[in-house]
Formats: sequence, C-alpha cells, structure tokens
Amino acid sequence: MSTRPEPAAARSAARRRAGLLAATEPVRAAASAGALALSYPLLRGAPRGEPHAVLVLPGLLASDTSTVTLRRWVRGLGYPVVGWELGRNRGPTKEITEALPKLVARLAEQHGGPVSVIGQSLGGIYARRLALRVPRLVRQVVSLGSPFGLAGRPTDGTPGARAYDRYRHLHSVAGRSRGGPGGSLPVPSTAVYSPWDGVVDWRACRQEPGPRAENVGVHASHLGMGHDPAVLWLVADRLAQTREGWRPFTPPARLRLLYTRDDED
Repeated sequence: MSTRPEPAAARSAARRRAGLLAATEPVRAAASAGALALSYPLLRGAPRGEPHAVLVLPGLLASDTSTVTLRRWVRGLGYPVVGWELGRNRGPTKEITEALPKLVARLAEQHGGPVSVIGQSLGGIYARRLALRVPRLVRQVVSLGSPFGLAGRPTDGTPGARAYDRYRHLHSVAGRSRGGPGGSLPVPSTAVYSPWDGVVDWRACRQEPGPRAENVGVHASHLGMGHDPAVLWLVADRLAQTREGWRPFTPPARLRLLYTRDDED
C-alpha cells in the first residue's frame, strides 16, 4: 500500500508550508542581516573584477532604500553603482518602462561600456526585459528571487502576486519584448532563487540552464536576499566575470553550505 499523500493532502501541506514561510519572512530577513555581520570576515576575500557600471533595481513596493546594503557592497568592491532613482516600485508603469532603457544608456555612455543589472524580485524581471530591449548596453543580469517564469501567465495566489495585482491598473504594456523575460537572454544571466521563499514561488525564479544561463539556490528569505552573505558573495563573483570569459558560478569551499544542493530543491 502506498504511503504517498493524496493530492488534496499534498496541496494542504503545501499551503501550510507556504503560509509558514510567508509569516516568518521578516524574522528570517533579520536573521540574514545578523548572519552578514558574523560572516563579514569571510566575505572580505570576495572576487573583484574590472570596474564597470552596475545598476540595482528594487522589488515591488520597494525603493532604493531597500537596496542600500547591496549597493554599498558593490561600491566597496570598486564598481560605480547606482539605484534607479524612480521612487517606489509599483510595477511596470509607463514612466518606468520608458525611463529604464534611457538610464542604462546614460550609464553605459558615462562609464564606457555595458552595464551589469542586478534586480531584486520584480526588479529582476525589469533587468531581464532590459537585456532583451537593449542587449548591447547590458553586460549581464543577476536576478534575486524574481518570478519571471510567471510573466504573461495568470497569477498564482502567492503574496507577491496578490500585491502585484493590486497595482495592475497602473501598469503599461509598452516595452514588452518578444519572447518575454522568462525566455533565454542574449547576455549572461544568473537567476538566484530560494526554496524557502515566502513571497513568490521559487520555481518561477529559475531559468532554463545554458552556456550563459544559470540558476543558483540559496537558503535566504525573499526579503533578506539583498543582504544575505551567500547572495553578496555570488554578486561579487558574477561582477568579476570578464565579458569574454563568463563561467558558471562555483561556491568557494568555505561558503559551500550557504548554497542549496540539487537534492534540497
């Protein structure tokens, strides 16, 4: 006799787990901040590469304030980094869809080359769209807990999807690229996800792996990704990649436990 749960029981267990993860998001985000302070000595040896412009995009309902730690980290590595300076992110409004390509173009001109774009949650979806719209201006994309796999599909009832729906009436359809942000990109891309994400479905945050496309799992909460030690090291490693010699991420031995294994997903 099979001991596997019936579909209804499995769905109920999944809902309970999702509810628990959502309820504990703030506590787990705070834990990541504490872990950052404790692990700072290990992070001091993070890789550094050639200086180039970096743009950091915030998540839904967040502003540049939410990415201060991440930008401070990137700046400390020697890269000129900026936030988007567009206020609170209420979704793909007409202002945002028109302003972001211009911002990337300005940064590329100022710093003499393509821009690395790091986006948290919804910001990562914007980053992937930028890579499709202006690929010659984007050096690489790093998305942090970004459910780009749901773009163009019905919402899935997660807390992040419900929040997005509340602002849907403000969103513009302008600037959407053929293929959508969930498809392959013409630039290197790293999709960071966490099986313990309490805001979005982590499975929608992964892409089809390829020669220049990868997925990296971490133990972070959704809200804590921007200051999680594993994410910060990964960001340093990705920014240090050369334009011609991009290679998939390999965690250093001393930090390997900060990343998930395939059998944990």
